[in-house]
Amino acid sequence: MNEYLKEYGINQEVWNLINDSEKELTAIFKKIDDLAFLNSLNVIRAFKKANVTEACFATSTGYGYNDLGRDTIEKVFKIVLKAEDALVRGQFISGSHALTVALFAFLRPNDTMMSITGEPYDTLHEVIGIKENNSSLKAFGVKYEQVDLKDNDFDYEKIREILTKKKIKLIEIQRSRGYSTRQSLTIDKLEKVIKFIRTIDKEVIIMVDNCYCEFVEDKNPLEVGASVIVGSLIKNLGGGIAPNGAYIAGKKELIELASERLNLPGEGREVGPSLNINKEILLGLYEAPSVVASALKCAILTSHVLEKLGYEVDPKFNEKRADIVETIKFGNPDDLVKYCGGIQAASAIDANALVVPTDMPGYSDQVVMASGSFVQGSSIEISCDGPMRSPYIAYQQGSLTYPYGKIAVMVAVSKILQK
Repeated sequence: MNEYLKEYGINQEVWNLINDSEKELTAIFKKIDDLAFLNSLNVIRAFKKANVTEACFATSTGYGYNDLGRDTIEKVFKIVLKAEDALVRGQFISGSHALTVALFAFLRPNDTMMSITGEPYDTLHEVIGIKENNSSLKAFGVKYEQVDLKDNDFDYEKIREILTKKKIKLIEIQRSRGYSTRQSLTIDKLEKVIKFIRTIDKEVIIMVDNCYCEFVEDKNPLEVGASVIVGSLIKNLGGGIAPNGAYIAGKKELIELASERLNLPGEGREVGPSLNINKEILLGLYEAPSVVASALKCAILTSHVLEKLGYEVDPKFNEKRADIVETIKFGNPDDLVKYCGGIQAASAIDANALVVPTDMPGYSDQVVMASGSFVQGSSIEISCDGPMRSPYIAYQQGSLTYPYGKIAVMVAVSKILQK
């Protein structure tokens, strides 16, 4: 072991620091294991109720008519997510793509959508029209309102003011923080604001961006009143196995609209070939409870260790979590790049790649990104990235297994401690 550690530049100081933290986290890790067991029960029950068989691994091409596996997968997700219906497709490029399909499916010219979690993730700016684009919702006559969070919670007064003055068709809630400094939103906070909204408007569509949040708590937004939720399969629910895809789940009539927007009116969910990924999606969901548990343990270890080293972290190791993301505020560009470089060096793929800030589609600032993953852009595999802007925050997420995450944190910490 000493030879391996030496090769990665991990000295005795870092080894002791990580392992001492690990011992102090035993009780918290046990709670995560209990949650993984509960989520595993939920998943295996869904497989049984949906009657998943080996025949579901078969594929379809072309139009994708009568794809047993694809249709069974959507039954499984519907049961797991406690939804009326679900659309789970490899034709979705990403979570942002699924969100875009949902927004264009539910909104019409002169409708108004409102974000109540401030400015959405960067990749939605041109979708909505916050940043000008001739293909945006704004270009099609959809209006946009925004309510910022207030002290890491919803601004109830402002929400009430807008809902009583204007007809809002859709309210968008982004649970995870994106590249912002605000906290991610727990189910408790979500439940409270949804109940509040329903006292004012019972018809408004409440759409929750659930990316990074699945299986982190024992409930999902549909169980507390959301109309529809959206997430990516190269994050939590893909378990590191699904090669691409995303899901939209919720009210049946909304899922029908989304399927016709993704494909075409009149055919909707009846078309769409699975192209040989049915087994991967099913296996990914099957493994997701354990993989999310590993990602959570890695995030908590990171929080505990980096706080010991004097960095500002969020969430703190003992705080309630809503997603798998851990942020580290470095305060300078050098440490941000070094830390991301350490994560890359401990990755399975492209471990020898040099991590440098670069321009990326959909982002205003250059981004430094470590993602040595088997699936390009996968956020459930150990990765770390951040925009090159003050206060130089790293956004770390994922780890398919806890030991691989622990190794990555050791290497990254060693990098920033090198003089």
